[in-house]
Amino acid sequence: MKTLIKTEELAMFLLSIFLFSFLEYEWWVYLVWILVPDIGMIGYAMNARVGAMSYNLFHHKGIAIIIGILGMRLGLQDLQLAGVILFGHASMDRILGYGLKFSEGFKHTHLGKL
Repeated sequence: MKTLIKTEELAMFLLSIFLFSFLEYEWWVYLVWILVPDIGMIGYAMNARVGAMSYNLFHHKGIAIIIGILGMRLGLQDLQLAGVILFGHASMDRILGYGLKFSEGFKHTHLGKL
């Protein structure tokens, strides 16, 4: 099952790269911004509950899709970029085994314990 999930996440990561190709940005922009959503880990400096909430906010694919669609509807490339980056980053993390977090701690994810 893990292989199937990782294959699906790889497909979604590649989709984010494909969608990025329609935006009017240089390719280095994707490479620079792809790690920015990890800023959500800062919440763990307060406690595990706040950390899980902030991490999950920046790694929720539904939020990424809403931001991307909002950017498309409003014609705002920056919002489209944010949606693509958030979506791609979440997929990349899940390929590596990092899932959405439970409040018990960083290592407790919806994909299992790290």
